[in-house]
Amino acid sequence: MKPFSIPVVALGPGSQPEDEALQYLPMPHDMRTYRSPILPELEEIRDLGAARIALQTTLSELLIAHAGSNKAPGRIDLSRMDAANLALIDQVMGEGEVSARIDSDGGTLRIQESVFAGIWRVRMYDRDAECLDDHIEIGDLPTAVVLAGNNGQHEPLAPPLTPGVINAPALLAEISEHLRQATPYHIINLSLLPFSPEDAQWLDQALGRGTVSLLSRGYGNCRITATGISRVWWVQYFNSQDALILNTLEIADAPEVARAAAEDLEDSSQRLAEVLDWIG
Repeated sequence: MKPFSIPVVALGPGSQPEDEALQYLPMPHDMRTYRSPILPELEEIRDLGAARIALQTTLSELLIAHAGSNKAPGRIDLSRMDAANLALIDQVMGEGEVSARIDSDGGTLRIQESVFAGIWRVRMYDRDAECLDDHIEIGDLPTAVVLAGNNGQHEPLAPPLTPGVINAPALLAEISEHLRQATPYHIINLSLLPFSPEDAQWLDQALGRGTVSLLSRGYGNCRITATGISRVWWVQYFNSQDALILNTLEIADAPEVARAAAEDLEDSSQRLAEVLDWIG
C-alpha cells in the first residue's frame, strides 16, 4: 500500500489552532443614575424659609413645564439669598449629568444640571470670577445655551485645500445645503466615513469655534462644542477609557443628548415633591 500523499488533518473541537481573539473597543459603562440627596436634620434647616420658598417655586415651575405650557422657562432668582439658605439649595440640587460653559467678553456663564433632570443652576461670573447672577432655570435646556449656539455665522467659508484633505469639502457642502434649507435636525456621522486627520483639521478651520461647550456624563462622556456657524455642533462620544467611539456633526438648535426629555421632567417633579415633603 502506498503512503497517503494527502496529509491527514485532525477534526473536532480543540484540534484546530484558535484564531486570534477579536479585540473590541471597550464600550461605556457605569451609567450615572439618580441618587436622592442627603438631607440635613429638620432642626438644622428650621429657619431656612427662603430656601424652602425657592424650592417650592421650583416645583411649581417644573409642573408647569411638564404640562407643556407655552409659558417662558421658569426662573428662580437666588442672587440675594444668604449663605445658609444657599447651602440648603446646593445640597438639594446636587450635580446631574450635564454641565455647560458659555464664554463672552463680559465673563463666563456656568450651567450645571441638578440631580433633578430639567432643573438647572445658572451662574454668571465676571472676568474676576465674581458671581454676578445666580438662578435656577426650568426646562429641557437653559435658554442661554440655545441662544449662544444660534449666534454664529450663517454660512461657512471654505479655506484653501491642503494635502490630505479628501472628504471634508463635500461635508461642508452638505452642511451649507441643510443650513440654507433650515433643516430642523440633521446628523452627519463622521465615524462611518473616511475622515482623515487632515479632513478634521480643514473642517474645524472652516466651521470655526463658538462660545458654548457642554459635557454630558451618562455612559462615558459626550463632549459637545458649538462651532462658529449658527446651529452647527460638534458632538463626540467617549467611553470610560476616554477613547472616541462616535464622532458627529449636528445641525440643530441644540443637540438632543443635552436636553432633558419630557419623561425626565415628570420624574423630577415627583422626586422633588418627595424632598419637599421631608424638609417641610
